[in-house]
Amino acid sequence: MSTRNALTVAIAQINPMVGDFAGNLEIAKDAFRIAGEQQAQLLVFPELSLCGYYPGDLLNDSAFIRKAYDALAELTAFSTQFPDITAIVGMPKKSSGPGKPLYNALIAIRNGEMIAEYHKQLLPTYNIFDERRHFEPGQQGAVSIEIRGYKVGLMICEDGWNDNADDYPVNPYEALAEIRPDLVVSINASPSNIGKRTQRHRVICGAARRHALPILYVNQVGGQDSIVFDGASFAVNANGEIAREWPAFETVIDALNFVEDGFQTIAQPAEPQVDNDQEFILQHILLGLRDYVRRCGFKQVVVGSSGGIDSALTIAIAVEALGPENVIAITMPSAFSSSGSVSDSQLLCDALGVQLYSYPIKTLVSDFGEQFKSSFTEELRGLSLENLQARLRDHPDGLFQSVRCNGPYHR
Repeated sequence: MSTRNALTVAIAQINPMVGDFAGNLEIAKDAFRIAGEQQAQLLVFPELSLCGYYPGDLLNDSAFIRKAYDALAELTAFSTQFPDITAIVGMPKKSSGPGKPLYNALIAIRNGEMIAEYHKQLLPTYNIFDERRHFEPGQQGAVSIEIRGYKVGLMICEDGWNDNADDYPVNPYEALAEIRPDLVVSINASPSNIGKRTQRHRVICGAARRHALPILYVNQVGGQDSIVFDGASFAVNANGEIAREWPAFETVIDALNFVEDGFQTIAQPAEPQVDNDQEFILQHILLGLRDYVRRCGFKQVVVGSSGGIDSALTIAIAVEALGPENVIAITMPSAFSSSGSVSDSQLLCDALGVQLYSYPIKTLVSDFGEQFKSSFTEELRGLSLENLQARLRDHPDGLFQSVRCNGPYHR
């Protein structure tokens, strides 16, 4: 039986933007407010949450690092409004030693003070990752903090993926196991792909079971450039069983209790909202498209409509992601277009509530053909002539002047 009061832990599965320090700060402050309403004593943000993941070569910009420090100072000062909450945030921190000038750091703040700092030990350089380009590995060893009589160990993303020592000579779990924390908190920026959720569960649950360590895995959500983060944070008890899982592809600020016996589920563990690969792919694309549009600062898109499957699917996805009022379609028939190219486009757009513009290019194709014949004394024929319409549709000058749009078009 537990003899200590429960520790209420809030996860901040948030959607930060790279370089948007003001916006990320507001997200963090809102999370503090919600965690305060939930009477949480621990609030956990994802990896590099103050600056967004992954900043790339922005990390080489001194002004970027200065803004990160300013953001941390402001959030630390703000934490005095919630003196009972210890918050764990991620940001780049300067290194004074040899090697790279920065650490990928986790900072624990409480009531206006920074009470602990942990540096990511394992820096991935495979697939989309290139962290060793900018960061120096943290010193080997465990870092923990005390909250309400509980010892909480700290970890950052890749540190939790090497329990079999397959990829790195260092296994951070070994140092954590030596100090025997009551709970391990792992902050993450783990990208989304088919099978990733199952892979995370296998790796993290296996480590929890082997070392008898409850683990809280907090992941970010959102689209950043070509990468999508799915969230899907979860809590694992020391026996390797998942006590609670949060939805994928959604922003979530939520709390659960931790006691000596492990996590107490406030409700039944959340059922996965994405239960097959096709639905997963759709949700992945929708989130990525919404965030791409939002982060680039425009609201509308133009989609070329051929009447075929590819453009029909593109328009349908754009409508679901952005709403029909923010999608404009354009059909550009030529002599090689079937009658269905226009009629099917019209039927689709009518069904989806999308405005369709028609810009026939038959005359343009003919004019280019005549110019080619005049210059080279022979006619365009076959595929060369048919492909001319595709090249004209791609041409940026003049074709879209009649369509008012605050964004790019998709061919």
